[in-house]
Amino acid sequence: MAAPEDSDNSDNPDGTDGAPAFENTPGMQLLDQFEGSKLLPNIMHFGRILRSAGMPVGPGKILDAVSAVEAVGVASRRDFYWSLHAVFVNRRDQHEIFDQAFHIFWRDPRLLERMLGILMPEIPGEEQGEQQEPPSRRIMEAMSPKEQEGQQEQEEKEPEVEVEATLTASGNELLQKMDFEDMSAEEITAAKAAISRMRLSIDEVPMRRFQRSHRINRVDMRATLRAAMRTGGALIPLQYRKRRKRTPPLVILCDISGSMGRYTRMLLHFMHAITNDRDRVHTFLFGTRLTNVTRHLREKDVDVALECCNEMVEDWSGGTRIGESLKEFNRFWSRRVLGQGAVMILISDGLDRDAGRGLEIEMERLHKSCRRLVWLNPLLRFDGFEPKSQGIRAILPHVDEFRPVHNLESLTELVEALNRQLSRRQEGMGEWLQAM
Repeated sequence: MAAPEDSDNSDNPDGTDGAPAFENTPGMQLLDQFEGSKLLPNIMHFGRILRSAGMPVGPGKILDAVSAVEAVGVASRRDFYWSLHAVFVNRRDQHEIFDQAFHIFWRDPRLLERMLGILMPEIPGEEQGEQQEPPSRRIMEAMSPKEQEGQQEQEEKEPEVEVEATLTASGNELLQKMDFEDMSAEEITAAKAAISRMRLSIDEVPMRRFQRSHRINRVDMRATLRAAMRTGGALIPLQYRKRRKRTPPLVILCDISGSMGRYTRMLLHFMHAITNDRDRVHTFLFGTRLTNVTRHLREKDVDVALECCNEMVEDWSGGTRIGESLKEFNRFWSRRVLGQGAVMILISDGLDRDAGRGLEIEMERLHKSCRRLVWLNPLLRFDGFEPKSQGIRAILPHVDEFRPVHNLESLTELVEALNRQLSRRQEGMGEWLQAM
């Protein structure tokens, strides 16, 4: 990368030539070149775009990014990428947003062609290359010209018109049915607020112990004899007892592999809301290994809780070994957390790197250890979903419920289903078993 031939020396009081070319300066001292180039304002603009996309980027991080670029240089695109990445990215869920924003903002030709292909109609007869995912909606909205839109709205002020909206869908209804993957930064914030207001109260189950009852129920002989001894045997007041009831433990196993990465962020907010709403909630995250994050999710501040989980878990957005993870859970944790009629929630897409090896045995053991097993799969959002994967075929025979989890509506239906007293095996599972 060489410096431009015609350098602007208006800002140089000495009248000397501008900074030397990059190829002649291995040290990459960029501060002398910021005045004659657009690198510094571009870094500032890039930081504002990341902040608009939902990342916590302030003036301090922008100054740190400038210092990092000064130290590393711009001769290598890879070094430039990772110098900005080290400053702006603090959590694993921010990596995808930063990656897309970087390649769009710093002019990746392949990605620009892909963006133009989205806007322009396809021409038949041309060979199609590799189909890549389009940029996320958060990045596209962060790079949209909001200032121009605001000016146009001020210039064109139309009179208010009252519209009868009885049969139309409200913004809240649209938010409920919107996929987590398609949400913008503002919609994600609204969805997180809605998730924090969810309340889960699973039906109570009877225990072996008894408690005192004031209603005519089962006679408590010990309490009756103690009461008769107080009166000298003249009166025998009958005492009654009933079985104690308590909400069963709730155990959550959540997949954090690369295929689940876009839903894990919102599901962690759901787990945090449940953990702080009721007692005896145990949460485990698994990809290639199993990690217990129950203690971290008990933090009242959701940002602190997610940061602790991010530091503890080492296999974010990697592969998936469902069978090995369930084997570790059944061996070390099942007897500790699956007592007293526990309810198990398994969140996974069922895509296993080991092709379902040993998964059926571990699922059968897990199903026999809990009172109810609910499987949440984001792939159910597709109408043409079929259980063809080996991992999915190994899990389906051993679950009591099979539900989608991709928007607020699916989470609300899950809460309502858990609050109802249902049978162990649902009728809808027969259709899925026949489709295998």
